[in-house]
Amino acid sequence: MAPPTRTPRTKWIDEGLRALAAGGLDAVRIEALAKSLGVSKGGFYGHFQDRKALLDAMLDTWERRTTDDVLSRIEREGGDARTNIQRAGELTFSVGGGLRGIDLAVRDWSRRDPSVAERLRHVDNRRMDYLRTQFGTFCQDADDVEVRCMLAFSLLIGNHFIASDHDRHSRPEVLALTMSRILA
Repeated sequence: MAPPTRTPRTKWIDEGLRALAAGGLDAVRIEALAKSLGVSKGGFYGHFQDRKALLDAMLDTWERRTTDDVLSRIEREGGDARTNIQRAGELTFSVGGGLRGIDLAVRDWSRRDPSVAERLRHVDNRRMDYLRTQFGTFCQDADDVEVRCMLAFSLLIGNHFIASDHDRHSRPEVLALTMSRILA
């Protein structure tokens, strides 16, 4: 008789990230994750020493997906700097990509945990460095590059916290118009 299959480590991490995005840090509980995976929590301890080990693995996965994976995909697909900037934002902060909710939850988590805040700083610095490189291809003034980077990054993150209406434009129209001005 074949031994029972163990739930892969990546499934625990992915379910933890899904729970984090949906309910914040308090939703990442071993029992709840086991239930949503349809397994017993005993299998968890074959992969992780404790909840902290899972949380660390989740942060590692989030960091890889939102930096290395995004930048690799942009490089593979090619394009000019303006296209690359837009693609980076779309891959990281669009609803369909699945990373936006995780990113916002990590930002919330970082307000209460200095080690998570340091991880977030590292990720944001990598993102800003990438933006500086891309904007620097068509902006000669270093101050202009820094301003455009800050505006673009703030737009992508802050947009999710603003609930206002936009007179005669839809939210997607205003975002496209704003980005076109930043990329001009």
